[in-house]
Amino acid sequence: MTADTTPEGGKAWVSMTDAEWRARLTPEQYNVTRKHGTERAFTSPLNDEKGPGMFTCVCCGELLFAASDKFDSGTGWPSFTQPAKAGNVAEKVDRAFFMRRTEVHCARCEAHLGHVFPDGPKPTGLRYCINGVALQFEPEAT
Repeated sequence: MTADTTPEGGKAWVSMTDAEWRARLTPEQYNVTRKHGTERAFTSPLNDEKGPGMFTCVCCGELLFAASDKFDSGTGWPSFTQPAKAGNVAEKVDRAFFMRRTEVHCARCEAHLGHVFPDGPKPTGLRYCINGVALQFEPEAT
């Protein structure tokens, strides 16, 4: 594993070989985060997680989404109105399956997270539709 400091002096960027990712992740986590797969809808326990806390990247631990921004979209995947911190979630155009969508990934390790759609609730109007296996839930300390 290598971690290089960003040009702006921010958090270190995480890079691993394919073999290192396979050893670190479950087969489903690897398929989703490293091979741009999708978990089956309504299979992630995080879809029903309603406690206070934060959602981090399963690959590198980067802070991605706050539980306070999570909502029930009815789609079967954890959905959020916005990332917890600007710059921690990056976007790129996804033209797979003859569609044009906006893919979201962890800016620190490039793990595929899911997609963002313009059909979410106020105040952002966005729905970050995220694979639960790409996340870890960190409950708020009591």
